[in-house]
Amino acid sequence: MHIYLSQLSPQMYFATTMLFLILTYIAINFLSQYYANRIKKQKYNLPPGPSPFTIMLNVFELGKKPQYSLAKFSKIYGPIMHLKLGQLTTVVISSAEIAQEVLQTYDHFFSDRTIPQAVAVLSHDHFSLPFIPVNDLWRDLRKICKNQLFSAKTLDVSHELRRKKLQELLSDIDKSSLSGEAVDIGKAAFKTSLNFLSNTFFSMDFVNSAGETDEYKGIIENLVTAIGTPNLVDFFPILKMVDPQGIRGISSTYVEKLLDILDSYIIKRLKLREEENHVTNDDMLDNLLNVSQENCQKMDNTKIKHLFLDLFVAGTDTTSYTIERAMAELVHNQHAMSKAKEELDQIIGIGNTIEESDIIRLPYLQAIVKETLRLHPSAPLLLPRKAKTNVTIHGYTIPQGAQILVNQWAMGRNPKIWVNPTLFSPERFLGSEINFKGQNFQLTPFGSGRRICPGMPLAIRMLHTMLGSLINSFDWKLESGDRDIDQPLRAIPFRVNKVYHAI
Repeated sequence: MHIYLSQLSPQMYFATTMLFLILTYIAINFLSQYYANRIKKQKYNLPPGPSPFTIMLNVFELGKKPQYSLAKFSKIYGPIMHLKLGQLTTVVISSAEIAQEVLQTYDHFFSDRTIPQAVAVLSHDHFSLPFIPVNDLWRDLRKICKNQLFSAKTLDVSHELRRKKLQELLSDIDKSSLSGEAVDIGKAAFKTSLNFLSNTFFSMDFVNSAGETDEYKGIIENLVTAIGTPNLVDFFPILKMVDPQGIRGISSTYVEKLLDILDSYIIKRLKLREEENHVTNDDMLDNLLNVSQENCQKMDNTKIKHLFLDLFVAGTDTTSYTIERAMAELVHNQHAMSKAKEELDQIIGIGNTIEESDIIRLPYLQAIVKETLRLHPSAPLLLPRKAKTNVTIHGYTIPQGAQILVNQWAMGRNPKIWVNPTLFSPERFLGSEINFKGQNFQLTPFGSGRRICPGMPLAIRMLHTMLGSLINSFDWKLESGDRDIDQPLRAIPFRVNKVYHAI
């Protein structure tokens, strides 16, 4: 899931930050003394890290894009460091070597999650696959995802549904090309991603109009913002009953909206299945309802709708963000765009749609996706892990209960790992064995170990086919002269009418 730690309005962000500063300042004297005594008593050899005062001085930047600040801190304190804020101890990993120990070697000790209060609404923390601890429910859900929802066989069956949605995207963009209208790439990618998923899961479109797209996009983006915003309650649990920033209330509103929508579709499908001449759709919902009929303890309607909530939020947000960033890089880099078009022309034929079976034959397109995920990971710090017990790594103790963040953003821009790390250069992956499937720890945007994203097989198909078709079917020109790569991308499409050769 694509999470920045603050996407609030300026007014709300200012109020949040000021409250954060005041409480941090009040807590510093008490917490520093308490923390020093606790360390001395327990004889922890914690990793080095900034003092609470240093954290307070950097609180604005930490609140906006923490991966930046934590990357700067790591240059001072090293690739494994700790921060203490409130009652939460956080350990930040910024090297591939140490990330491998956390995500693979000692994965069983770090496989639980710290759960933000924004997730602990409407019992979602009891059913949420990304956040529940490794228990019987988690194992059941993972097994269902691996063997039934995201297996190659299941995804092959639903391929034609996704192909149809891709054609609709290209048709919409073609209309814009005829009128000379700019396309909001993020919004277009979101609509297609949502309908990719809704057809894969429910055999139907969730959105058909711009208004419906805006509604769903607003719900999911507001929920992601609420979950990702620094919440004082997570640092000072005593404030839980007060909810001083209102984040729990905001999150509850949007979780409830999504659960109600999903519940209505599940109920409708159950009624259809009772009809005498009902023909199964053989989609993911039918698969889950079949599991529920066979073993209601393993899967029931409540678990189904909470699972779908996680899959829709993560699948739409991360996919649309990655497509938007990839297209932004390409329209600013005509050399890479030309090479991509040349490969697609030779392998697919100019103007043709990319099939999922074509991906393996398109190494430069694969390299573009890898390079985009390196520079623009949708979850810059991955999802937080939690230490089940005291663990010693590189001579330092990570104490039980500590939150562990893996700074993928910092590793993706580390000159010790990558040559010219800030340069968008898909060529670095040509002929390379590095992939993003969890074994190369300098590039793990989907995570690794037992907590790796279960939807990765579907995400890979969606990213490559959507991006490849946008490149192969149209030329693109920025709507304005804005050169900021991180801004929302609006670009004008033109029908392709010639063969391209790399510059």
